[in-house]
Amino acid sequence: MSRLHHLDLVVSSVEESLAFYRDLLGPLGWTDLHEAVGERGEPIVYLLGEDVVPLLGLRQRQADGDPPPHDRYELGIHHVAFTAPSRDAVDAAAERLRARGARFDGEPGERDYVPGYYALFCFDPDGIKVEVVNIDPGASE
Repeated sequence: MSRLHHLDLVVSSVEESLAFYRDLLGPLGWTDLHEAVGERGEPIVYLLGEDVVPLLGLRQRQADGDPPPHDRYELGIHHVAFTAPSRDAVDAAAERLRARGARFDGEPGERDYVPGYYALFCFDPDGIKVEVVNIDPGASE
């Protein structure tokens, strides 16, 4: 059982980010939506699904002016990683991302982190780095 219940990302456009994340995560089981209102009255949309934990919340930005570009080496989120059930699912996610013109930071492939680690890296509409990963449980060190 996951110990993390949900993660909220503040985004410049819930509508644009929702389209990105639904396209990316829908085929991975994140098919349901739950809407809520934040403490400042901002809309929050949670993506969830059967046996999907944690939930991913997209929360409308409340600050005025243009947002600065996301710097993953400043305080805050470096990247968010989502598990895929297979390498084929990672590859299919890459195809969907390419079709929508997403910017990649690493095409699908093996990584040296642990044996059997296969992942892609891209950026969401606000420049937050996103990973889709499958780790082959049969890979040995």
